[in-house]
Amino acid sequence: MSVAPLRLVPEDPRFTTGSERQVWTRLRNSLPSGAVLLANFRITDEAKDHECDLVVLMPEVGVVVIEVKGGSVWCDEEGWHQTLTSGHVRRIDPVSQARDSKYALRTYVEADPRWKHSSRSRVVWAHALVAPFSDFADDFETPDCPRWTVHGRGDLEDLAGRLWDTARMQVTNNRAPTYDDVQLIAEILAGRSFGARDVNAEAEDRAVQADRLTEEQALILGVTRLLHRVEVRGGAGSGKTVLALAQARELSRGRGERKPQRVALLCYSIGLAEYFKRVVDNWPRKHRPAFVGTFAELGRSWGAPDGDRTDSDFWEVELPATMAELADHLEAKDRFDSIVVDEAQDFAVSWWSPLLGALYDDEEGGLYIYSDENQRIFARFGRPPVPLVPLVLDHNLRNTKQIHAAFGPLAPSRMYARGSDGPAVRFVAASADAALGVADDEVERLLDDGWRPENVMLLTTGHRHPVQIERTGPDDDQKAYWRTYWANDDVFYGHVLGCKGLERRAVVLCVNKSTPMERGRERLYVGMSRATDVLVVVGDPDMIREMGGDAVAKQLGI
Repeated sequence: MSVAPLRLVPEDPRFTTGSERQVWTRLRNSLPSGAVLLANFRITDEAKDHECDLVVLMPEVGVVVIEVKGGSVWCDEEGWHQTLTSGHVRRIDPVSQARDSKYALRTYVEADPRWKHSSRSRVVWAHALVAPFSDFADDFETPDCPRWTVHGRGDLEDLAGRLWDTARMQVTNNRAPTYDDVQLIAEILAGRSFGARDVNAEAEDRAVQADRLTEEQALILGVTRLLHRVEVRGGAGSGKTVLALAQARELSRGRGERKPQRVALLCYSIGLAEYFKRVVDNWPRKHRPAFVGTFAELGRSWGAPDGDRTDSDFWEVELPATMAELADHLEAKDRFDSIVVDEAQDFAVSWWSPLLGALYDDEEGGLYIYSDENQRIFARFGRPPVPLVPLVLDHNLRNTKQIHAAFGPLAPSRMYARGSDGPAVRFVAASADAALGVADDEVERLLDDGWRPENVMLLTTGHRHPVQIERTGPDDDQKAYWRTYWANDDVFYGHVLGCKGLERRAVVLCVNKSTPMERGRERLYVGMSRATDVLVVVGDPDMIREMGGDAVAKQLGI
C-alpha cells in the first residue's frame, strides 16, 4: 500500500496569531508521510464550543490535540499565566482547553457510523501544550501536565518527535491508529455528509491570499487582478512588502481563468531580497516566482558582470546598459509575464529599460511596483517610463500607535494607526561623538529588561557600528553579513540605508553624525519605522530637530 504525503487541512490556513503559524510551519516541514495536520478546527458538543489550534494524526502513533499559546507563558502555584502583546497578564487554563478538546473530538469520531460500523477499537488520543516563545525547565511538571506534554521554545527543533513521544507516553491500553484509521478520522472530521467532498478544491479557493492580509490590502490585491500596470503607494508599516509577496505568489500560481505566470520579484537591498527568498522557499513550488532577488542579481543571472558597490557610474549607467542589451536577446523561456518591484523608489531611471525589455510583451506585460517616496534615501529619482494606475495604502498595520505617532509627521501622507498600544518612545540625548556608546548602553538596557537578543536591532544613520564592520569583514561580504540578521541568536547591527523593508521588535536608532546628512529626513523616517514594539532614539536634540522638524521633536519630548 502506498502512503500519501503529509496532508494539510486546509492546505493554506489563515491564523490570527503568529505563534500558531510558527508551530504549524514547524510541523508542516517535519511530520512524516501519511500524517494529517489540521488547523483551526472547531467542534461543538452538548457542553460547549471547542476550538483546537492544531490536531496531528500520526499513523502507528496516535492523535494529538495541540493548544498553542503565544507571548510569555508560565505556571506557578496559582496556575497558568500569559502576557499579551499589550503587556496585560491574564490567567489561562491551556491544559484543560487541550484535554477537553481532545475528548470532544474523540467522542465525535467514535460516534460516527463510519467508525462504529467498522468495529474499530479505540486508538491513542493525547493532548499537548506548545508555547513557542517561552522556556520550560527540564524538570518542570504539574500533576495534570507532565513535562512530556508541554513544549517550549527550546523544544521546537524536534517538535514532531516530541509529539510522537507525547502520544506514546499515554498510560493506556488503546492501540496506535493504522494509516487507514488516520484517513478515516480525517474524513469524519471533514463532516458527516456521506457524499463526495473535495477538500483540496476548498483549500485551493481559500489559499489565494497571503498571510495576514487586511481587508484593505485584500481589496487592492483584488483590484490589481483587473490591471496590469500598477503602482501601490504607502507609508512605512502599511504592508507593502506583504502585499508585494502576495502579488507575486498570486500571479505565479494563477487564479480562475487567469493562467500561472512567469514572474520576477525584485528589490534593491540585499537584506530585503534575502527575506523574500526565505519566505518564498516555504511556498509550494508551483506558487514561487521564477526569479527572486535584487536588480543586480537579475543582471548576473543573464551574464552581466558584478561591480564595485561604490562605483555609481557602473550601477546607474554601465550595468543597466549591459542588461538592456542582454534583455533584447533573452530567449522566450527566460522572459517574464509580469515583474513585481518592492521599494521601487530605490530604482534608478535607467533600470526600468532592461526590466521592460525582459517582458514577453513590453506593451501589455505586467508591472506592479510598491513605493514610498519618503523612504527615498538614495539620490535616485527614476520612475518607469510607462503609465501606472496609482493605488494607496493609508493604514499603518505594523508599528504600535506610539511608534507611529513618533514618525507620523514624516510620512508622505496621512496614515491611520491600526497597530496595538505599546510603551512610549524614548529619546536619549547624546552628542554625535558619544551616540554610539550611549546606544550600546540602551541595547544592554533592553536586554536587561528581558528582550531576547534576536529581537533587538541597533541602527545608525551616520558611520556604521564597529560590530557591523566586523561582521561584513575586510572583503565586504554582504551575504555573510546578512546571514547574521537571520541567525536569530544575537543583536543585529545595521545602517538605515540597508534595512528598508525589514524590522525588529525593539530598535535603538543612533543618530551619530554631527553635520547635516544627505536625505536626513528620510533616514530618520526609515530608522524610526523599523521598530514594531519598542523604539529608542539616541542623538543630539538639535540634529534630530533639523532632520525631522518641530513635529517629530515634539513627539520625542525634545
